[in-house]
Amino acid sequence: MRLSLDRSRALPFLTDRDALDGAVLDAHGKVLTGGTRSPEMLGWRQMLLEPDDALIESVQNVASEIRERADVLVCVGIGGSYLGAEAVNQALAPYFGADSPEVIFAGHHLSPAYHEQLLAYLEGKSVYVNVISKSGTTLEPAMAFRFLRRFLEERFDDADRRVIATTDKSSGVLRGLADEKGYRTYVVPDDVGGRFSVLTPVGLLPIAAAGHDIRSLFYGAVGAARGLTDAGADHPALAYAGDRFAFHEAGYSVELMSVMEAKLRGLGYWWQQLYGESEGKEGKGLFPVTLQYTTDLHSVGQYVQEGKRLFVESFLRLDDEKAGLTLDEEPDNPDQLNDLAGTPYGAANKAAWEGTAEAHREGDVPSWTWTLPRIDADALGEAIYTFEHAVAVSGTMLGVDPFNQPGVEAYKKKMFRLLGRD
Repeated sequence: MRLSLDRSRALPFLTDRDALDGAVLDAHGKVLTGGTRSPEMLGWRQMLLEPDDALIESVQNVASEIRERADVLVCVGIGGSYLGAEAVNQALAPYFGADSPEVIFAGHHLSPAYHEQLLAYLEGKSVYVNVISKSGTTLEPAMAFRFLRRFLEERFDDADRRVIATTDKSSGVLRGLADEKGYRTYVVPDDVGGRFSVLTPVGLLPIAAAGHDIRSLFYGAVGAARGLTDAGADHPALAYAGDRFAFHEAGYSVELMSVMEAKLRGLGYWWQQLYGESEGKEGKGLFPVTLQYTTDLHSVGQYVQEGKRLFVESFLRLDDEKAGLTLDEEPDNPDQLNDLAGTPYGAANKAAWEGTAEAHREGDVPSWTWTLPRIDADALGEAIYTFEHAVAVSGTMLGVDPFNQPGVEAYKKKMFRLLGRD
């Protein structure tokens, strides 16, 4: 396994942690064999054990058409319908000057200005739309898609060709509209929840359209899934799950995902949804929050260091200490940096991680460190599956159903009532 986990700053805060290994392996076994509370929702694992290469090829072919014909692909969806794709695209794209087509996300909030300005921005461009919704009735993407559908129909003779719907295989408002209009479609699998869907067409099409290698991404996850089949309690995914449960039972209430490389910030936000929706129910679960260091050390860093002791922390970093621009020595040392001559950005970032982790340990904040050897599709696929499997195990240990999200419906009911849609 290339993704590594350092537990040395977490274990000293736990008493008799090894006694939990049996419970960890029991929960792990339930994930493997369908003994969880919703065994019908384990498709996110099964699809990796039985890869569908024809589906991957189909997605690649549609993505190739989009790349040839479109200036912009607008992906319409909320929650798991966009966070995974956004995370992978952000991690794999250059910071500046990404290749065409530009992949833009919409329908993931209700900002009037954003969607109005989006339509203005699209004017004069060749546009494709990938609308992602199992039901088609979630308000945020449904509203955005109505405006985008009208935009396409008023400007392109082949408007219906430019829409790809990723939705239920046989029912729902969006499925009905897709059948009526003749949209090309991909299926949101019945046995894969939205937050686990990045390795289905939900995530694969936007990632492939951005020019990234979805086969390597998928098979990076395949390797991680197979590697966990006969894993022991010391496997990083299982050790992390067990540690998280132990901290939860010890009274900790918040887990920080502290990202040391800005390209991985989106992966942190994807993790935030994955863990929040999977564990946050029945009055249980660690509250997941993503921070970007060192930026957020200059905002909430004071609180993390000396505030109320709520936190356990996961650092997510890249093994790149020799990377980046290197400081040269300058005559007269005008900025007082000559003592760092020869230091690359990567070395400074590593020192920031080590210094922060040690300072937080001394401030009674336990932490793990996840280290990626590199940022590429294969490594991201491994990381995605590792975090998915870990939360399935930790949620099972908590006694909740890791695969439902009944609380998400509460705000929708109130919102619809206020809009007169009772």
